[in-house]
Amino acid sequence: MTPVRLALGMGGMIGVVLLPAPRMGAAVPALEHFLPVTVQAGATNTVAAIGKFDPWPPRVWVEGGGVEFLPQTNKAVFSVLAEPGTPAGPRLVRCFNAEGSSQPRVIIVSTDPVAMEAEPNDDRARPQPVGRTPAIIDGRLDKTGDVDSFAVSLAAGQTLVAALEAYVLASPLDAALRVVDARGVQVAWNHDDGRTLDPMLAWTAPAAGQYVVQVMGFPYPATSEVRLHGGDACVYRLHLSADACVSHTLPLGVEWGVTNRLQLCGWNLAGTEREVIFDGRTLSPNAAFTSLPGAAHRPGLELPIGRGRELLESEPNDDAARAQPVPTGSAVTGCISQAGDEDRYRVTLSGKETLQARIQAAFFGFPLDAWLKIEDEAGHPLARNDDADGADPRLEWSAPSNGTFVVAIGNLLHRGDSNCLYRLVLDRPRPDFRLTTSEHGFVLRPGTTNEIKITVTRMNGFDGRVTLRAEGLPPGVAAPDIEVPEKGSEALLKLVAATNAVPHSGVFQVTGLAGPERRAVIHEFIATTENNGVPGGFRRLIVPSTDRLWLTVAPPAQTNAGSVARATP
Repeated sequence: MTPVRLALGMGGMIGVVLLPAPRMGAAVPALEHFLPVTVQAGATNTVAAIGKFDPWPPRVWVEGGGVEFLPQTNKAVFSVLAEPGTPAGPRLVRCFNAEGSSQPRVIIVSTDPVAMEAEPNDDRARPQPVGRTPAIIDGRLDKTGDVDSFAVSLAAGQTLVAALEAYVLASPLDAALRVVDARGVQVAWNHDDGRTLDPMLAWTAPAAGQYVVQVMGFPYPATSEVRLHGGDACVYRLHLSADACVSHTLPLGVEWGVTNRLQLCGWNLAGTEREVIFDGRTLSPNAAFTSLPGAAHRPGLELPIGRGRELLESEPNDDAARAQPVPTGSAVTGCISQAGDEDRYRVTLSGKETLQARIQAAFFGFPLDAWLKIEDEAGHPLARNDDADGADPRLEWSAPSNGTFVVAIGNLLHRGDSNCLYRLVLDRPRPDFRLTTSEHGFVLRPGTTNEIKITVTRMNGFDGRVTLRAEGLPPGVAAPDIEVPEKGSEALLKLVAATNAVPHSGVFQVTGLAGPERRAVIHEFIATTENNGVPGGFRRLIVPSTDRLWLTVAPPAQTNAGSVARATP
C-alpha cells in the first residue's frame, strides 16, 4: 500500500482521502501506546506505534490541529510533524482503516526538548547522563526485571524533584522511583504520589555530587508474582528538575471571570517571584480545571475553577464561636496544621435548603485523610462523612430550618502539618444530568443499522426529559432524534445506513438537550474493576474522556478498487 500524507486541520482530519479496496481479512488497528509518548513542537519526531496493524499503514486521526502522522516503510513507525507554535498538551489519536478504529490513545505535545531513554542503562554504575534540568525523558521498561538509571548532578542543598507518569497514561505499570548516591546507597524512594499509582519524590542533596534516579515497576493490575515488570506497553514519562518547581498554589483554586492573586509553593523557589496574577477572565465558562501558565510545575498540577470566591482560612477557627464565615458558592483553602487541629466555617442557610460540602485534599495528593461534619451552633453533630469521593469526603445535607450552621474539618489520622492542605467547596447543588456511552466507535455497512446505548445519570433531583440528537453524520447515515422520558436512565439511539451509503471514517457527536441545557454524550476512559480483591482499571488519566465518537461506514462485502472514504473534522 502506498503511504498517504495525512493533513490534519483544527478539527482533526480534513479533506477526501482515496483508499485502496480493503483486502480480505484486514483487521481493525489495535493501538496500545506510542513510544515516545511526547513530541516536540517545531520538530520532526520519530514515533513507534505499539499494537497490531494489519495491513500497514493505518490512517491516523489526531484531535486538534498542527500535528501530522506520516507512516514510514518500517512497520509501526511514524514521522510525526508538530508545527511550530502548536499548543502544548495531550491529544487523542486514533489509528483506523476501512474496517474501524482503534481505541483513542494519547500523544503529548511539548514546547520543550524531550530526551529518549537509551539502553543499556540498567546498571546504576553506568547510568544514562541527564544534562540540564528540567528534563523530560520518555522511556519504556522493556522486559521483566528492567530498571532504567539516569544520572543527575546536584549541588549541596539543591532539591531534586522526580515525577513519573505511567498510570495516568494507562500504562500497565505500577511504577516506583528511587535515588541512590555514588556508593549505591538508597537515599530516597517513592511508590505512589498520593493521587495515583505514579511516584513522585522531592529530595535535597546533603552534598554536591552525582546521584542516580532509577525507574522500576510492578505489573498493574497486580499479579501473584512479586517481581519487577516490563513489556512493550510499559511506557512512561520521567520529569526531572533541580530548578524552581511549583507544587501547588494558595489558594488551591482560581475564580472564574476575575483577576486572581496566587502564591506559588514548591521547591527551589529562592529568587523566584512567589506571587503571580492569574487572569480568570480568559477561562472557558464550561471549564472545570486549568493549568498554571508560565511556570515549571509538577506533572498533573491542576487548578480547580470556582464560580464563587476563592478564600484562605483565617485562624483561629477551631470552635463554633470562632468559625470563619464563608458564603455558599465559595471555596476556602485551609490547613490542618497540627495534631488535633479542627477547622470550622459558618454558613447561613434557609429552611430545607440543601448544602453540598466537599473536600479536595487527596485529590491534590496532600497527606490528609479528612473527615467532614455539619454541626449546629452549639456544636452538636448533624451529619458526617469521611470517604465519598475516593479518600475525600463529601456531604449533601438539607437544613431543617432557617439558621446558621457550622462545617467542621479534621484529620482521621490525628496528625497535622503544613502539608495537610485542603480546599473546601460549599455549594447549593443544581439539578443536572450527565450522558455516557460505553463504546468509543460504531461500525455500519450499507443497508444496516447499529445502536448507541446511552446512560443518563441524573444529579441533584434532575428529572426532566432529554432529547438525544446525533450531529456530524455523513450523507447516507441517519439517526432520528429520540426522547428520554422524565426520570429515564437509558436510551438507544439508532444509526441507520442507506443502501447506497459510501465508505466513511470520522468523528461525530451526540448531544442531549433539556430546555436550554445542552450536554455532550461522552465515552469515559476512566474505569475501575476489582478481581478477587485486586484493583484494575484507571481512576485518573491525563485525558479522562472524549465526546468525539467514531463512525465507520465499511465497504460492502464485495467492493471494487477505488472506493472513496471521507474523514470528517
